[in-house]
Amino acid sequence: MKKLLLIMVVFASVLPMHAQKFALVDMDYIFKNIPAYERANEQLNQVSKKWQAEVDALQIEAQTLYKNYQNEVVFLSQEQKKTRQDAIMAKEKEAADLKKKYFGPQGELFKKRTSLISPIQEEVYTAVKDIADLRGYQLVLDRASDTGIIFGSPKVDISNEVLSKLGYSN
Repeated sequence: MKKLLLIMVVFASVLPMHAQKFALVDMDYIFKNIPAYERANEQLNQVSKKWQAEVDALQIEAQTLYKNYQNEVVFLSQEQKKTRQDAIMAKEKEAADLKKKYFGPQGELFKKRTSLISPIQEEVYTAVKDIADLRGYQLVLDRASDTGIIFGSPKVDISNEVLSKLGYSN
């Protein structure tokens, strides 16, 4: 609702000025038609699954240690209990640290996504900007994002033109 209100405010402030030209793009459509983007996403999915399996393996080890501890706790001395508890906590911490390393805000997955996807996104952005400059568009909206666009005429959709500019047939 806030996005729709923001868009209405933007349009209300822009409309009284001279006739503004705008266009729509469908970024999902564009990216689905760029093979390098699809390959990069597949590569990210594969590495993510591999890393998640490593994290899951450590978590299962920690759970196994805990179950074994629960089964044997009555037979253990205080010192043995403490040793086992420390081992369980160490394994849980190892799993948490590995998860953070791979999937944290500045983790390996973020870095890999940035290195694979950002250049493609920059190339698409540059193509959209070039077309907007060439045609005199003051505003280009992404119909695929959650912006509250209810209808957009195909006449103002420049998605295929962006793909053509990037050298991809549509």
